[in-house]
Amino acid sequence: MSKPAPLPPGTWVGDYQIVRRLATGGFGIVYLAEDAAKKQVALKEYLPASLAQRAPGKLTPQIDPDKLPLYRLGQKSFFEEARALAQITHPGVVSVLNFLRENDTVYMVMNYLQGDTLQEFIVTAREVKGPKVLREATIRSLLEEILSGLASVHEHGMLHLDIKPANVFITDDNRAVLLDFGAAREVFNQEANFVRPMYTPGFAAPEMYQRGALLGTWTDLYALGACIYACMQGYPPSDVPQRLDRDRLDQSLSRLREVYSDNLLHITRWCMALDPLARPQNVAELQQALRQKPALSGVKSCQRSELST
Repeated sequence: MSKPAPLPPGTWVGDYQIVRRLATGGFGIVYLAEDAAKKQVALKEYLPASLAQRAPGKLTPQIDPDKLPLYRLGQKSFFEEARALAQITHPGVVSVLNFLRENDTVYMVMNYLQGDTLQEFIVTAREVKGPKVLREATIRSLLEEILSGLASVHEHGMLHLDIKPANVFITDDNRAVLLDFGAAREVFNQEANFVRPMYTPGFAAPEMYQRGALLGTWTDLYALGACIYACMQGYPPSDVPQRLDRDRLDQSLSRLREVYSDNLLHITRWCMALDPLARPQNVAELQQALRQKPALSGVKSCQRSELST
């Protein structure tokens, strides 16, 4: 299935003029845009490729009538997510400046951030092929910032539902910012009969694979544990179906005992427990565990700038 065509540069959406496309995903398109004062913003358009098509040069998507109810349900969830995110003011959470309906879809206007995703830093560090991918001090610093932002999200009654290195942005001024929340995607997973769930393998908790299962703060913390694993190993952990068949997590983490502290390995194992009740139940529990920093001679402190080296 071909992806919907992006809106062409120069198109106006509300008070914002599109400069260029930044990224295309399964759920929509992100553009660089400018407001009337020429301030740059990121404009995210709800446009799920599994439900909608759009011809080049057109503004309005085409949706098959049998897919329209699900399209509208995801649209409503996307809009409500934007409304909720607009209430959060935290440096660790992407700022939603505005949200609007136009072109038979909805748009989320966000701060335009410059930097790279954590995924890009991991790939760069992995290619160096040193004894560790990211240093423990770096991982802990990132984790503290992500947890602070995630706590604010949870305090507002929201879940992220798609935490992964590609959705953690490291800005040029060294802030870790959570991006791309997954509420609309989760609506699709629960309401549609997709053959494969729309999750990133390795980062989705077991309960996300079970239709109607209770999701909660513990679901986001599983994904956060998987992010720590990726920072240490350089690649994602096995996904849930593989772990349920044969779980090699303990074996994989045991190989890192001379590189990372037992505390960090314990936190990873704890967050990634297959049983939701065996995980930390909220951010505060994890923050408390993170404050325990046993010394390990092989773990050297570093500055955030070393992420890119």
